[in-house]
Amino acid sequence: MRYCRFQFNGQAQYGLVESVGGRDAIVRILLTPPEEADGDMESLRTRRIEAIPLEEATLLVPVRPSKIVCMGRNYREHAAELGNEVPKEPLIFFKPTSSLLAPGGTVRRPKLSERVDYEGELAVVIGRTCYQPAADADIRQYILGYTAVNDVTARDLQKQDGQWTRAKGFDTFCPAGPLVTDEIDPWAGVGVETRVNGGVRQHGNTRDFIFPLEVVIRYIAQAMTLYAGDLVPTGTPAGVGPVVAGDVMEVSVEGVGTLRNPVVDE
Repeated sequence: MRYCRFQFNGQAQYGLVESVGGRDAIVRILLTPPEEADGDMESLRTRRIEAIPLEEATLLVPVRPSKIVCMGRNYREHAAELGNEVPKEPLIFFKPTSSLLAPGGTVRRPKLSERVDYEGELAVVIGRTCYQPAADADIRQYILGYTAVNDVTARDLQKQDGQWTRAKGFDTFCPAGPLVTDEIDPWAGVGVETRVNGGVRQHGNTRDFIFPLEVVIRYIAQAMTLYAGDLVPTGTPAGVGPVVAGDVMEVSVEGVGTLRNPVVDE
């Protein structure tokens, strides 16, 4: 299943996305939010509408998380490019929900920062409550689906502060979308690519994770309860770099689509 959130008749709705004539289109309204399905997506009630091409819809952030728990340095080459050691255990940090931004929304470079970087990532959307799962539990049962995220970062402030809350937490610093899908398999390998003004800057694959998803989710859930709808970005490949006003960032995740956001100065 693939779904999005979008504006429809003046209201925010979840929409089922299918291929119509070779183009992705919203074909049904989901009458129950997917995060309330407790993993049983087949039970969701829907209402058919006239198909709306996805590229013509006013898309919203496809998730409404209680928290955003991110993985840092989950690709060896990315850790190396910033002069960091490969972590011996998962390195997690928060982004506030106020940093979320819809597909097409404008990322604002804050006056406080002289260098703002893109970081394209695959993100997990949690599908049911997960807290200290049993050692033999299949972690996939807690996953609703996957989306794309741009973990925008004020790199100079990250280095200055030592901890990352401010650098990662500015408003507009977490674009997400364009949709959520359960039709991809990060364990088998999913491509992640970032382009700036059409030029490829990052190209990675989830096969290269230092810590696979079951390790990441177990690690987080040992400390805190993950709720349905929570968002877990999984780390960025090598190739991060700065953007300036007028640039356009595109994060493409294989099977998810492309998350496109322009940049302006605050």
